[in-house]
This record gives sequence, C-alpha cells and structure tokens, in this order.
Amino acid sequence: MGIVHTKEHGRAVLRARELRVETTRAEAHLWAALRDRRLGGWKWRRQVSRGPFFLDFFCPEARLVVEVDGGQHSEAADYDARRTAYLEREGLRVLRFWNSVVLTNRTGVCDTVLEACGGDRISSPRKRGEAG
Repeated sequence: MGIVHTKEHGRAVLRARELRVETTRAEAHLWAALRDRRLGGWKWRRQVSRGPFFLDFFCPEARLVVEVDGGQHSEAADYDARRTAYLEREGLRVLRFWNSVVLTNRTGVCDTVLEACGGDRISSPRKRGEAG
C-alpha cells in the first residue's frame, strides 16, 4: 500500500520545500557538515514534517532531532518546551543549539550530535589522493 496523499500532506511538502529554500546561515553551516552522511555515516534529513511541526534536522536511525535556534526562540520558550515534549512523546530526542554557537563552534556542535547518535556508524571513506 502506498502513501496516501492528502491536502495536509501536500501543504506540508510545500512548506518543507519553502523552509529548505529559506534556510538560515547557521542552518546552512550545519547542513554542510551533516549532509551526504558526512557526520559519522548517519543519514540526515532537513525540514522534515513531524506532526504539527517542521524539524530543522532529523536522523531517523538515531531518532534524533537537531534544532538551530535564533534569537526569537528566547521569547518562545513555552512553545519550544511544548514542541520538545511532543517530540519526546513520539520517542525522539531533541538537541537545541543557538545560531551563534553553530556559527562559531560547528566542530563542537557536530561532536555533541555525533555522540548523541551513538558515534560513528561507518568509517569515512578515504578521499582521492589520501595516503593509507
């Protein structure tokens, strides 16, 4: 049985596309480290619809959500808490990082994310020209 497409599903797909186009500088900076299984071999998706929410980054295998928050989130603490509680009830773990932290310490953010995933899944393939 295939996926049932509803109006809500169609709207969610369109909104996810918009969010991927409207990505923030910090999200783009982190995505460059996550995409194409670059972080420990884990597969990441961005702007994934989950219930009533869109997740900045989602690793289904690790059941981990990574949110990159700008200054507006300091005023939306209640909303973020409800959102996190919903996702945790769905069996997901949520990590949040401020934009400024992602932009100034991407390596530290990636180390934290990789640890939350459970470490490297596969060894990184060698790049062309690298000595063994």
